[in-house]
Amino acid sequence: MTHDLAVIGGGLIGLSVAVEAARAGMRVIVLEAERIGRHASGASAGGVRSLNRHPAEIPLARAALPLWREAAHWLGHDCGFVASGQIRVALDDGAMAALDARATRTRELGYTHERLIGPAELAEREPALAGRAVGALIVEDDGFADPLATLRAYGAAARQTGVDLREHTRVEGVTATNGQHALHLAEGDITARHIVNAAGAWGATLAEGLGETLPVTPRALQMSVIEPLPPFVNATIGIEGHKLSLKQGANRTVIIGGAYEAPIGADGIGRPRAADLAANLGNAAMVFPQLRRARLVRSWAGIEGMSADGLPILGESAVAPGVIHAFGFSAHGFALAPLIGPLVLALLQGRQTNLSLAAFSPHRFRATGHTAMSRDPGGAPA
Repeated sequence: MTHDLAVIGGGLIGLSVAVEAARAGMRVIVLEAERIGRHASGASAGGVRSLNRHPAEIPLARAALPLWREAAHWLGHDCGFVASGQIRVALDDGAMAALDARATRTRELGYTHERLIGPAELAEREPALAGRAVGALIVEDDGFADPLATLRAYGAAARQTGVDLREHTRVEGVTATNGQHALHLAEGDITARHIVNAAGAWGATLAEGLGETLPVTPRALQMSVIEPLPPFVNATIGIEGHKLSLKQGANRTVIIGGAYEAPIGADGIGRPRAADLAANLGNAAMVFPQLRRARLVRSWAGIEGMSADGLPILGESAVAPGVIHAFGFSAHGFALAPLIGPLVLALLQGRQTNLSLAAFSPHRFRATGHTAMSRDPGGAPA
């Protein structure tokens, strides 16, 4: 049987595409080399953030927020979304000036979701913050979701819509002939009219096999969980000029990230380094002193695909008709996942999207020859 669509990669981006395409009546197969959400999606901090986004990503992040709030309705399953707000704290006047400049630039672009607050309002919102904070930048309707609940929700929705979901199925190559694509698997070839490359950190390897060079590098970003503590923080907290993303879940555990990179071993697994864990936890304790004696429960590192300019690669292949790339989200993809499915479906159907994807086009690298890594000024992964 020829499928209408083969999605390569079973993370949240691939599952989002598969669900939307199947609901539109397409015959869809998802091919996942390991298990669903094994890497970036399952290791995410779960942040749903429009705060401090790259300007090109702001419209997407803002458009995705209502989808998170209403997931139980349109997806059919709850994703554990909490509109906690996200706050980026300034610890000194220099950091506050940087946040002020950021807020000014955002307003000049026509966005009003980010707001500066002073120390009094910050203390009222987050009484446990150490007294060094001089203010913050806040987005009140940002928040976080439960990554594992979200994966379960998308996996269930995919199966309910008839998606052929195959784990431990590696695509060894793709050949295009007569408007069809043959996907070469160990157990035999399958065919599909369209392909979506949602292979995350390995998306560039797949693209290379199609004759397209896209600069995406695998990186492992560390995360930690601190033991359950009495509730002490309301929003998701970051610090201007320091690597930190901190939130407290409903089970009272504290999730700490901040884009510290872990080495990737020969086995393809990222393992956090003790020195980086200490630095990350030190940043957290700097603003929340009660964490100084808290017990670390576990740490891990999820492998992300980091693009050369820190922006997603999202759009039609520059060299392979019928192939759409949706990878390289550079640690910012979790918050966008519910929106990517509808956007890619529009591309598959030849429709214009109501959001500009020009900044994310794979063609941008052919035009610029861009190969140098530059990071999203948002800092911490979403």
